[in-house]
Amino acid sequence: MSRKDGMMYAPTHEARPVVKPGEFMIAAMALDHGHIYGMCNGLIEAGARLKWVFDPDPEKVKTFVSTYPGVQAARSAEEILEDPEVRLIAAAAVPSERGALGLKVMAHGKDYFTDKTPFTAMEQLEAARTQTALTRQKYMTYFSERLHVESAVYAGQLIRQGVIGRVLQIIGMGPHRLSAPSRPEWFFQRDKYGGILCDIGSHQIEQFLYYADCRDAKVLHSKVANYNNSAYPELEDFGDATLVGDNGATQYFRVDWFTPDGLGTWGDGRTIIMGTEGYIELRKYSDIARSNTTDHVYWADRQGEHYEHVSGKIGFPFFGELILDCLQRTEFAMTQQHVFKAAELCLEAQAQAVNLTPETLIKA
Repeated sequence: MSRKDGMMYAPTHEARPVVKPGEFMIAAMALDHGHIYGMCNGLIEAGARLKWVFDPDPEKVKTFVSTYPGVQAARSAEEILEDPEVRLIAAAAVPSERGALGLKVMAHGKDYFTDKTPFTAMEQLEAARTQTALTRQKYMTYFSERLHVESAVYAGQLIRQGVIGRVLQIIGMGPHRLSAPSRPEWFFQRDKYGGILCDIGSHQIEQFLYYADCRDAKVLHSKVANYNNSAYPELEDFGDATLVGDNGATQYFRVDWFTPDGLGTWGDGRTIIMGTEGYIELRKYSDIARSNTTDHVYWADRQGEHYEHVSGKIGFPFFGELILDCLQRTEFAMTQQHVFKAAELCLEAQAQAVNLTPETLIKA
């Protein structure tokens, strides 16, 4: 796993299969974002068999096949879509193309697992809602900053155990390293990536709904800017938002592309969760200047002060739960309502955001 490049974030863990070999067949397509490797790693470790891969770029396919020996390179997307053995298709398409691909996958009777953000326009979300209701297939999303981070999984366990009482407020920080020369062209095109709150902001909003146990929320205000990347005028390198949940819990989050070169990882992601009886702080990818390792959990409750370094100890239960959900048609890993509500809120936050880019303010 790359520690410097968030686009190639692909954690691994010991295999914890929930099915017998060959019982759950999957395929991968649309290899536009490196997160496809993390998605496949998690599913394979949970027992899935990766049968096919397809992408129109042969170089991407070559790299993928070398990573997963034994996977077959399909001649077309249709070869995968029409294979009755394939139960789920994992894809990391250009963000603006994820919704349309999901409609096609579900129309062929397969569940769909896409990289975040799942949509870049409200019309795409509504089309997916209609298609899931019609086909009863799943449209799941890889919110990796919770699902594929052991400290984030552990925080969820602490909260469900009642360690900090009822969650009242969440502060999320999601800085990322830009690494502009290595990024694809679509990364800098606003209509392709959807905006910073829609894109990496989706992680933060999903975590809020999950940790605070909200079924709905309202975006109170949001902001975006391009402060320091005028060479890429459609890029937003900063964004923040404040939300309130249907149970009164609140969130503030900030996302940005300002990770300094000297940091040993792609972003010092942090989450602070305040409850009625304590609080939790997650230092997900680094404990800056102390330990360049992942998954540090600090918390205080009625019993005292606590610290746990959970890297390698918790695992990633989402992937096994997702496989069983697909086989049993249940919703233990993540409900469809939760996926769509997180997507809806990040689209709303993006749509109503005030633009703080200096040139924009001067014109206004």
